[in-house]
Amino acid sequence: MRETPEDLVELQALLHASLSRSTSHLRSIINTERTLTAEQLTQVLTGMCTLALSTVTAKGEPRISGVDGHFLHGKWHFGTARTAAKARHLAARPAVSAAHLRGEDLGVFTHGQVEILNPAQGEPAADWPELLAYFKDFYGADAFDWDHEVVYYRLHPHWMTVYAPDFAKLTATSPS
Repeated sequence: MRETPEDLVELQALLHASLSRSTSHLRSIINTERTLTAEQLTQVLTGMCTLALSTVTAKGEPRISGVDGHFLHGKWHFGTARTAAKARHLAARPAVSAAHLRGEDLGVFTHGQVEILNPAQGEPAADWPELLAYFKDFYGADAFDWDHEVVYYRLHPHWMTVYAPDFAKLTATSPS
């Protein structure tokens, strides 16, 4: 867990506000008994979590692809090749939706805007050195040409909700 107390307060407020302004249909599926707190969510979303990421083409057509998601400081972070279609989509239209699913045990659904963390030109995000160290540690320092080959994003959510009917099941470890 890399979240500060402030990150957790902000994430909890987002989760509460998102669920409270959701439709009655969604609230009949995701309610206080079948969701997680911010603190619980950060305990579950560790390491790499595959995300289904939706972008939009110039013609307004939806596109979905998979990315390695990392939940850090209460927000999703992910990367792709600078030459990928999704990189072009995100440069022109930064609104995205992302979903992380683990069967019927966990669903994390997020809508928001992305920020480019390491632009090809211009200054990187202030926390890029810390994030780059994390990614190099996770993938290996020689996994990519970090300065030219990959672009990383932070998804700033304006809506996020979590379906999790059994927190204990998500945190249970298999017997030795």
